[in-house]
Amino acid sequence: MSKIRIATTSLAGCFGCHMSFLDMDERLVGLLEHVELDRSPLTDIKHCGPCDIGLVEGGLCNAENVQVLREFRQQCKILIAVGACAINGGVPAMRNHYSVQECLEEAYVNGVGVDNPMIPSDPELPLLLSKVHPLHEVVRVDYYLPGCPPSGDAFFTILSDLLAGKEPSLSKAMLHYD
Repeated sequence: MSKIRIATTSLAGCFGCHMSFLDMDERLVGLLEHVELDRSPLTDIKHCGPCDIGLVEGGLCNAENVQVLREFRQQCKILIAVGACAINGGVPAMRNHYSVQECLEEAYVNGVGVDNPMIPSDPELPLLLSKVHPLHEVVRVDYYLPGCPPSGDAFFTILSDLLAGKEPSLSKAMLHYD
């Protein structure tokens, strides 16, 4: 029996959802009997190949995030938005109440401890979007795994259900929004 291919990526977020993924602890060993990891921090593969399940944490704050997400979606049969940032923009979306210029000035010109006030203008830096967007505004999302971050139990449940060919179902006890 061939293994299910799973890939992950992180966009505009804190990487906490990936850390929570590891909170499956020893259950990861059992999971690896049934899955093969493609792009993930555990494999250090930079570009996703064709896979069955894709897990995406983080929202979209720059043009590079959008490009990575679109390429990732094309490779994944099932896409799961993981965590508050992927689902609704999360903490990074707090900047949506301000213009990009105001944010840049606060961080690089007026911020506490700024010694050499200057907004970066390196062409290598990804172009910031005017707002932080959740994934579903750019690509089709198949499932949502809420939380900040979702628990290791929630990751294990949604993946186990999908591996068993069942529609994922998380109990209310597994859902949290803090």
